[in-house]
Amino acid sequence: MEQIVKTIFPFVVIGVAVFLAFQGVLMIVAYTVLAERKILGWIQGRIGPNRVGPWGLFQPFADLFKFIFKEELAPDESTKVIFYLAPLVALTCALMPIIVYPFGPEIKGSFDFLPYGLGEGITSLPLTIAQMDVGVLYVLAITSVGVYGIALAGWSSNSKYSLMGGLRSSAQLISYELAMGASVIGVVMLAGSLNLSEIINAQINSPFKWFIIPQFIGFIVFMIAAFAETNRVPFDLPEAETELVAGFHTEYSGLKFALFFMAEYVNMFTVSVMCVTLFLGGWYIPGLDLLARTIGMEWLFGAGTIGYAVVSHVGFLTKIFAFLFFYIWVRGTLPRFRFDQLMNFGWKFLLPVSLANVILTVIVVFILNR
Repeated sequence: MEQIVKTIFPFVVIGVAVFLAFQGVLMIVAYTVLAERKILGWIQGRIGPNRVGPWGLFQPFADLFKFIFKEELAPDESTKVIFYLAPLVALTCALMPIIVYPFGPEIKGSFDFLPYGLGEGITSLPLTIAQMDVGVLYVLAITSVGVYGIALAGWSSNSKYSLMGGLRSSAQLISYELAMGASVIGVVMLAGSLNLSEIINAQINSPFKWFIIPQFIGFIVFMIAAFAETNRVPFDLPEAETELVAGFHTEYSGLKFALFFMAEYVNMFTVSVMCVTLFLGGWYIPGLDLLARTIGMEWLFGAGTIGYAVVSHVGFLTKIFAFLFFYIWVRGTLPRFRFDQLMNFGWKFLLPVSLANVILTVIVVFILNR
């Protein structure tokens, strides 16, 4: 019995971690939608949802039930298998990067209290589901594949509006993926690693603490490209309501539309996590460990303790929520680009600026390492 428990224990831990991470992200997504409706209401002089539950807090669940009970429609001439598969591809690719993000520091200590000797030899508990030496490449690769869901939805619907939305999304992704990738190269060179945890540690050990200072140009490029990658205003050309009705998801309804809807907001969350991890130190809060030693609370909030991990995780989420608020603020403020403006901006301005930042970073790193 003991041997069986020891064999299945790692798989149980990973399964629970994946479940908690995905459920947490989906809850954040649900209330990001509610926050967006509330904030846009304030920007436009409206109240926003306030009927379902206190202050409208149960509105996301009401929306979910509405999607569940809505009639499922599919065009007669659509390619049915791909039509149904496309939303799953979009949501799956949006969720997959979550497993490599460090959500907090390691919790150090003894775990001998676990039964059957399961804690024997374990001295730390990382708040990361999977440690990858190429975590940055993994995230960029998975987010690139996500456009297949949109492209397949546009093609399989057999609708000219949907097809135009899918083609726009593909062109937009290719144009801005290059700039986003180039903006990350500077951070990778400064950290000397593609591992997201090591990038955070490099920021902790650097004199700047956050890479947004030496990589401010890369940060701006990444942030602009992130808006384009997630099809958000002012780059929401693939679903431009005034031109394409609803773009690639014109023919979708019910739960299939809900999956596309969720995929967009999950992408917003994951891109925000990536930006915080690369440029704002991830979970690291400068001075937290020093403050704990100063006030004599190192036993509770010192590095490696549960208190330190909890406070760092809260700081991590606060940075992410700040980016999500910025997403919403931009939507309520800026108009949509024309498609030719979008392409010109990506190829003629953003890409050259990102490449110039790479060259400048190479020169600086070469001089410092001489």
